[in-house]
Amino acid sequence: MNVEVTPLPGIGVRKDFALRDGRRIGVVTTRDGKLSLILSKTDDPDSTLAELPLSVDEAGALANLLGAPQLVAQLSEEQRDLPGVRTGRLSVAPGSPFDGRRLGDTAMRTRTKVSIVAVMRAGHVHPSPTPAFTLTAGDLLIVVGTTEGLDAAAKILRSG
Repeated sequence: MNVEVTPLPGIGVRKDFALRDGRRIGVVTTRDGKLSLILSKTDDPDSTLAELPLSVDEAGALANLLGAPQLVAQLSEEQRDLPGVRTGRLSVAPGSPFDGRRLGDTAMRTRTKVSIVAVMRAGHVHPSPTPAFTLTAGDLLIVVGTTEGLDAAAKILRSG
């Protein structure tokens, strides 16, 4: 995918790419740090069909939603020849007993044999998190293990 970066003098920067149908989708970041998701018209890539202002938290959540499936797909592809090994993503929900606690407090590996290979937060990937990594509601944990282990890990994140 070819992402084009276009300076917008006096405004900020537009980063976008072409969709299959000719429209462009991207983000405008203004000089004051505001973000907007944009979608261009098919017949005029410089005119927007839609513009959606996003807070930093909303942009991070959207990045997690879009980035996690790619990471899981890549890991799944790399492990396709390993029978019994699954890759998945688990979320730390608001109200989780581990919101604001260290990853090590979950004892996830010991209790389920599941490995947490990365944490996605606000559009950033934190690979190989240590037991000292502090979990936050909205985090997506990229995990590898058996089907039973992944189910048990999800239960631990929900209930403790």
